[in-house]
Amino acid sequence: MHENDAKTLGILPGDRVVLTSTSTGKATADYLYTTSSLIKQGFIGVYFQTGTKLNLTDGEQVEVRASDRPLSLDYIRNKMDGKKLTREEIRTIISDIVLDALSPSEITAFVVSSYINELDMDEIESLTRAMVETGDQISFHTGPIVDKHSIGGVPGNKISLIVVPIIAASGLIIPKTSSRAITGAGGTADLMEVLCPVKFSASEVQEMTMKAGAVIVWGGATNIAPADDKIIIQEYPFKIDQIGQMLASVMAKKYAIGANVVAIDIPVGRYCKVHSVEEGRKLARQFIDLGERLNIRVECALTYGDAPVGRAIGPKLEVKEALNVLEGSDSPRSLIQKSCVIAGIALELAGKANRGEGANIALDILKSGKALKKFLEIVAIQGGKGDISSKDISPGEHYYIVRADTTGYVIDLNNHSLITIARTAGAPNDQGAGVYLHAKPGTSLSKGDPIFTIYADRKWRLEKATEIARTLRPVMVEGMLIDRVPQVREWNLGRFHNK
Repeated sequence: MHENDAKTLGILPGDRVVLTSTSTGKATADYLYTTSSLIKQGFIGVYFQTGTKLNLTDGEQVEVRASDRPLSLDYIRNKMDGKKLTREEIRTIISDIVLDALSPSEITAFVVSSYINELDMDEIESLTRAMVETGDQISFHTGPIVDKHSIGGVPGNKISLIVVPIIAASGLIIPKTSSRAITGAGGTADLMEVLCPVKFSASEVQEMTMKAGAVIVWGGATNIAPADDKIIIQEYPFKIDQIGQMLASVMAKKYAIGANVVAIDIPVGRYCKVHSVEEGRKLARQFIDLGERLNIRVECALTYGDAPVGRAIGPKLEVKEALNVLEGSDSPRSLIQKSCVIAGIALELAGKANRGEGANIALDILKSGKALKKFLEIVAIQGGKGDISSKDISPGEHYYIVRADTTGYVIDLNNHSLITIARTAGAPNDQGAGVYLHAKPGTSLSKGDPIFTIYADRKWRLEKATEIARTLRPVMVEGMLIDRVPQVREWNLGRFHNK
């Protein structure tokens, strides 16, 4: 709006306004921005989303008036002051987030206030229920309904592609809604999209699950717990992963699909969200407590998180590796073992195995080929090729092999650096980009042996990722040269001068 019109109406930049189409009577709230030149006096410009809501056309008349301040702002202020929020107050905040009644900065205020003044378990339960109530839900007439989740932080954690078909092949129902990568090199939805579409409505998810026993889809397209994505977007710049909001985020999606039992993977390690076993046990207890409040049986597995799961990092590389395992390969062992442990916990919770026997039953299902058959059925029902194999998947055409510059053992991996290299190469948006590890901790190397290969779909990205790899050096070999100090020497007047 022209700044003179705004002054006439007594509204300022950032204020809420209500726009009403005089022809249809439709109305929506939005935020005011002013200009002295872009828009003429007597006219307004609206964003595409707003115009679509009101079915506006160029030149159409609209009514503009100041909007009331949302009551949820008072509740957010209360949380800033350290006060406990009631269930109704939290539901009001979440409802306003879903309806876009709160601006990004106001959602950020809620995120930060909950980070500084941590949510207690009552508030977490209220947040979980509010996220579910303000979105779509799925219900099944049979059961039990199973789900699994990993809290993330470990590259190459592709186990859902193996766990889900194992569980479904046992006769259980598992409608797996997954996320895309935010800071990683590939979320489960990114991986599955290599093989088939992942964007479906809640009703489509329900229908496909009833036919195949399972799906692996992107949760962001289902309108299940829609407030969650809006909150995560505001958390991202601060690298905040507030425990209460994370618990609510995870369990809301499980509750919304009607899950009865949930197996949760909590990776523990220096580069993970959870740094110690003690922290992991505390988080597990919170998940279990929240599950009890929601009538969901939860069991958590604390897993090793200081190295990637398997050897592949990046969409096509990870899908190829997972398919290899489903097709009968006996490596990488870390991927097989972790997948069977998590699947085994779910089988035990659902009554398909006695306690302590689930992992072996899961391994039997995997080795029998039933999991592969079920996975291909899932791919087909989601619109992919039901006869695809690992041989059909190739990583990016451009690659660079990083080799050992000394003889020794691999003694350390830096997960953060490996993810950075894979993302620099283009993952997850470039599906062929990523990193393949030839050596993991304990591997003996001779000088010149390959340590890892960087793949990219585009040459310039490979060059950039290679430079990043030289700087970060994510794999440490015993005895390797880290740096030289000073780095440069000049010969001058018969003596060395350091720079």
